[in-house]
Amino acid sequence: MNYLAACFRPRLDRYTRSGSDAGGKQEGLLWYKDSGKHLNGEFSMAVVQANNLLEDQSYIESGSLSSSDSGPYGTFVGVYDGHGGPETSRFINDHLVHHLKRFTAEQHSMSVDVIRKAIQATEDGFMSLVTKQWSMKPQIASVGSCCLVGVICNGTLYIANLGDSRAVLGRAVKATGEVLAVQLSTEHNAAIESIRHELRSMHPGDSNIVVLRHNVWRVKGLIQISRSIGDVYLKKAEFNREPLYAKFRLREPFKTPILSSEPSISVHQLQPQDQFIIFASDGLWEHLSNQEAVDIVQNNPRSGIARRLVKAALQEAAKKREMRYSDLKDIDRGVRRHFHDDITVIVVFIDSNLVSRASNVKFPTISVRGGGMNLRPNTLAPYTTPTEASAT
Repeated sequence: MNYLAACFRPRLDRYTRSGSDAGGKQEGLLWYKDSGKHLNGEFSMAVVQANNLLEDQSYIESGSLSSSDSGPYGTFVGVYDGHGGPETSRFINDHLVHHLKRFTAEQHSMSVDVIRKAIQATEDGFMSLVTKQWSMKPQIASVGSCCLVGVICNGTLYIANLGDSRAVLGRAVKATGEVLAVQLSTEHNAAIESIRHELRSMHPGDSNIVVLRHNVWRVKGLIQISRSIGDVYLKKAEFNREPLYAKFRLREPFKTPILSSEPSISVHQLQPQDQFIIFASDGLWEHLSNQEAVDIVQNNPRSGIARRLVKAALQEAAKKREMRYSDLKDIDRGVRRHFHDDITVIVVFIDSNLVSRASNVKFPTISVRGGGMNLRPNTLAPYTTPTEASAT
């Protein structure tokens, strides 16, 4: 039996991403790139896996933000926290930045409209994929992802969000020397009272649009987030039927989408006192407050800072379970999900001297894709069983 188990045990090298965009190191379930340079400063990335298949995906690219080499130039950051499986977050990682470059080329500039169109094109593309695969792989209709995007271009920071990942700015206060946390992203989670109010106003005839179960608010009793990419089973009624698992099927058909794919987008003119931005999936924010995360970044060396934030979150997760951090690190993927979620962190430092230069100044393109024990891109993930399927 031990021999057979060894045969079926997945090999680490089969799941580890390699290639020119890897640029990081893998240590067990932790992937990290301690330091890199982008057009406007430096960055640090880290990902720790908890799920059997990594559901978090992430990406940073700096250089031309257009499919034409003429620019504009800037930095793109994406954090995609999947749920129910990795398919949607992988799809976003493969397609969103290319849509953004295409629309930037068409409009010859970066804008809120460009970002909104890129996100919608990604949603439409995944919808098409679900339609094609429905007959052979119906459970793909229940897979979705949060989507957090940041774009720095010409001294302007754009933040777009669907779901409950978060972008937090570290802003220096001249008078005191403190660095304060400023949350830049708007979250869409039913735990937030204003989101429950929004859902009830959009679905006035549905008394069960938000349900409190086991002390957790969920949309239709199924999912915590109200906006996402994917989750087609809550957007198109034709995919909310057999052979989809019964746990995802609603008793009454719906005419209007229950979840939205409309991002919340904000625009910020970067100031000299803006020091850095922390982009992270909710796995980090479950264990660290905005100010705690900012304090860690401010009070430690830049190199390896994303890895340090991940470690701080894991230490808090261990403390909550009254166990040692070293023991938590020994727990394998899959089982690890009972202790914490996948965690992705990208810290982008802002050099005000570099921000001020024009967006038409050329910069050699760099791109890094967050790693982990991933299946190869052309390998379909196995079906998610009802007990494995997670609702964010």
